[in-house]
Amino acid sequence: MRSKYFAPRALALGASLLCLSVASLAQQLAAGEASNVGEQSGSEKLGKVVLTGNPLRSQNLAQPSNVLEGDALILRRGSTLGETLEGLPGLSSTYFGPNSNRPTIRGLDGDRVRMLSNSGASVDASSLSFDHAVPLDPLVIERIEVLRGAAALLYGGSAIGGVVNTIDNRIPRQAQIGFNGAAELRLGGAAEERNGGLVLDGGDKGFAWHADASARRAGDQRVPTFSADGVSANHVRNSASDGHGAAVGASLLFANGYAGMSVDDSRNHYGVTVEPDVTVQMQRQQLAAAGEWRFDPPGTAQADQSLLQRLSWRMGSTRYEHREVEGSGEVGTIFKSAGKDLRVELEHAKLGPLHGVVGLQWEASDFSALGAEALVPNTHTRSGAMFVLEQFSLGPLAMSAGARLETVRVESQGDAAQGEAVRFGPASSRSFSPKSLSFGGSYKLLAESGGSLSLTANLNGTERAPMFYELHAHGVHVASGAFERGDASLGKESARGIDLGLIWQGSEKMLRLNVFRTRFSSYIALDATGTLIDIDGQSLPEYAFKSVPALMQGFELEGRLELPEFLSGGKLSLTGQLDGVRGENRNTGEALPRLAPLRATVGLEAQQGLWFGRIELRMAARQDRVPALDRPTAGYGLVKLSLARQFRIANADALWYLKLDNLGNKLAHSASSVNTIRELSPLPGRSAHMGVQLRF
Repeated sequence: MRSKYFAPRALALGASLLCLSVASLAQQLAAGEASNVGEQSGSEKLGKVVLTGNPLRSQNLAQPSNVLEGDALILRRGSTLGETLEGLPGLSSTYFGPNSNRPTIRGLDGDRVRMLSNSGASVDASSLSFDHAVPLDPLVIERIEVLRGAAALLYGGSAIGGVVNTIDNRIPRQAQIGFNGAAELRLGGAAEERNGGLVLDGGDKGFAWHADASARRAGDQRVPTFSADGVSANHVRNSASDGHGAAVGASLLFANGYAGMSVDDSRNHYGVTVEPDVTVQMQRQQLAAAGEWRFDPPGTAQADQSLLQRLSWRMGSTRYEHREVEGSGEVGTIFKSAGKDLRVELEHAKLGPLHGVVGLQWEASDFSALGAEALVPNTHTRSGAMFVLEQFSLGPLAMSAGARLETVRVESQGDAAQGEAVRFGPASSRSFSPKSLSFGGSYKLLAESGGSLSLTANLNGTERAPMFYELHAHGVHVASGAFERGDASLGKESARGIDLGLIWQGSEKMLRLNVFRTRFSSYIALDATGTLIDIDGQSLPEYAFKSVPALMQGFELEGRLELPEFLSGGKLSLTGQLDGVRGENRNTGEALPRLAPLRATVGLEAQQGLWFGRIELRMAARQDRVPALDRPTAGYGLVKLSLARQFRIANADALWYLKLDNLGNKLAHSASSVNTIRELSPLPGRSAHMGVQLRF
């Protein structure tokens, strides 16, 4: 008999894994070797060295950040990057159904959040439309780093809202002595997923190699019963998916550095919920090379006298294709993108009190769209930039300052490639020169054996060149249910921001508060014009890209408290967070779209020996401050439970886990979703997700 809520195959796997886990524990106890393989960690631990936006590896990063890795990443990992990061302080997602789910940071999405892979450009079409998925499987990612707030200094204007950097070992940076790897199997969830991933690493002191492969198959997502378009349902229509990917890479290792290459291929076929008879066939291939050269080994006399310390580089070439296939099998629209990028950083030794890095960045992207839903012309975008970052430390004070100069050129082929006379107009070209400045610092107000209290501040001025679709869009955008019109005369987007933080860090407690305010003198908004456009007998509202003054402000509060031990060394921890963001058009006072409401999370974690458990309540307030043509989103409270156990199989470490989501089967919708999909795709219903990872 089919269970109403749980995938039977997932339950069978979970039961077998639980039996295996108990048997393994009994065997270890009998042998007297119940050793702890490793400890669970939270989603973020202050004190970790964040690599993204921190080329000098400073311990005192003024910009707020999130780090996910290890068991914490395994237990939080979802089927998409947006789902994995959803709920972290300041982070939500676009949630265009379970397949297209891009992260948003502090209310900003699209090309204001820079997506990186190993600090290099991730070329795709996910920022063009909400129904375009990010071509990445979280199953093979080793670490995710997020910078909250403007990071344009090092990564350009498209990082005006922040950066999401996924890190793997596809180009090995260190010696891999012998052979090691990890294998993971996951089953269940609201979409009855069948996921698997394999990562292998090997080599010696002079050569290291890497290989990984992953696959995911899912059915239509199960949700609490809801009504949309007058129809009652308990599944999200046309939300099934089938994807797989693989990569290989290798590096030559030297005493002073490394040089390596990798190639990867990612494919995903998934349904588009807003169009019940349309599926997307997506494919991306990427060739990447990276390396580093340290001019003199650290600790040597030459290193102390050398002006230049480190040269690092990364380059990539990516081909992306996205086909939208009608139910009849006919290809409706084809999106293609080919991109190349190069990044070089040169670190210098201390010049008096200053220690810094200078760098160059170059990117090129060619985009084409052919078919019924091609709302932009073929375009070519070229950009180049140089930047400098300098740091200064004096006792408890650490400061940084930097600048970036860019040149961006956007060329449109107009109607030439489409064979139309009046849709996109003649070919055209625009050039822009964005500039970014940043100044940050941290100061330890108190440093004692019981803990430390620090104050951080970050000031920035950022400019962003308009994207090709903001300049040249002209046509029906099915994902947003509107006729969109670009403005070829748009200027640069410009903003000034401030971020203040207060951090208390102790051995058994942590509390962090960040408040931020970003004032846009020019914010490129997609606003309704009040005009209806008749297309094939259907009236669609017209939306136009235009420059408006805007304001974004909010706060993030997070904390952790270790409770007294229980049951002979068991650990209890209480965690909590509260965040909110508010954005408005300063001309009209109208709210900016797709903002997450006030949110709170309370969690209780317990660890006893090799067992770990967490129960949490995620709450979201009603979001009724929305643009005129949007609708309020009801608040909700979701209960989540996870249980994990570490054990050994032969010579391999292993982690078994069970995740129960939305235990109350609460009907909930995401306020950060676009209006056309929100009612069609509620958040997942009650479900069980089980898996095991082996590390050898």
